[in-house]
Amino acid sequence: MDAGIRAKVSISHPGFLLDVDLHLPGSGVTALLGPSGAGKTLLLRTLAGLERARGSYVAVNGEVWQDDAAAVFIPTHRRALGYVFQEASLFPHLDVRGNLEYGMRRAGVAAAGLLPVATQLGIEGLLERRPHNLSGGERQRVAIARALLLQPQLLLLDEPLASLDIARREEILPYLERLHDALRVPCVYVTHMPEEAIRLADHLVLLDRGKVAASGPLQETLARLDLPPPFAADAATVIEATPVAFDAADHLTELRFSGGPLFVARRVEPAQGKVRCRIVARDVSITLQRQTDTSILNIFPAVVADLADTASAAQVLVRLDCGGTPLLAQLTRRSCHALGLTRGKSVWVQVKAVAVIR
Repeated sequence: MDAGIRAKVSISHPGFLLDVDLHLPGSGVTALLGPSGAGKTLLLRTLAGLERARGSYVAVNGEVWQDDAAAVFIPTHRRALGYVFQEASLFPHLDVRGNLEYGMRRAGVAAAGLLPVATQLGIEGLLERRPHNLSGGERQRVAIARALLLQPQLLLLDEPLASLDIARREEILPYLERLHDALRVPCVYVTHMPEEAIRLADHLVLLDRGKVAASGPLQETLARLDLPPPFAADAATVIEATPVAFDAADHLTELRFSGGPLFVARRVEPAQGKVRCRIVARDVSITLQRQTDTSILNIFPAVVADLADTASAAQVLVRLDCGGTPLLAQLTRRSCHALGLTRGKSVWVQVKAVAVIR
């Protein structure tokens, strides 16, 4: 059986054409990232069979859901998928338990699986509540639990945090991060927020005006120098690091990654396992010697891997290799010339601790 998600889709709407050819991993979270109108939801609806794209092909882990060349089209209700919309759309006359059990009965799933999933998403204490007594974040967690309890082969999430305010987003993201570690099925997650993709995704697809601008593992894709607008304008990379210490006096957490120590402002106590940090290219500076009389805490050695022009004639994007971890720096062309930056040159990288986004 072929692992992964195969999607070759061409669908025309008035004034818009979605034309993609993707082969996505058969496990982990794939984020579809792009601005509004890029075609993210249209692609998701096509994977679900809610949108019929003539001449297209969709297969999940070897099971063909659509192949117009072979006259195959599996309707949505027969596809083994869970779908979470922007709005939770719970039945108002049923409590949380009733909403979960309704979907399970239709899918023929044993009720014994309800409590473990509810506990995983932190809604085990909400089972007797009606939807109108839940916060927006709680309703979305119930909707995600309902989708998981269908025991799908594919989980689709269409901007599940878009309708929530910042506080509610921060409430639900830790549950989604834990869910990421426990998922046994592939998940396709639509978002226009880079922060969500960075915290949750293993694989990244950048969509722009109905076309795939880039696709690949998260860190590698973000570190590419050839990304088109609007992605290149806010170029950033992701570092996976391990918490090792916490300085209570200065409220700093020390992380370790392949390039060395990385200090960040404390947000949570150090935990087991990896944490992800986003570093924006314009917050990275380069020196030829290690600086000692500086306020910048994060200084580590690197090698210039590549350089590229940007949309601004005055700026250059530099890709750096920090002990095997890619990092981007956005510099003026004058600074690049003054430092004599070329491929293979050894340099020192500086990142302010307050600029690291966790």
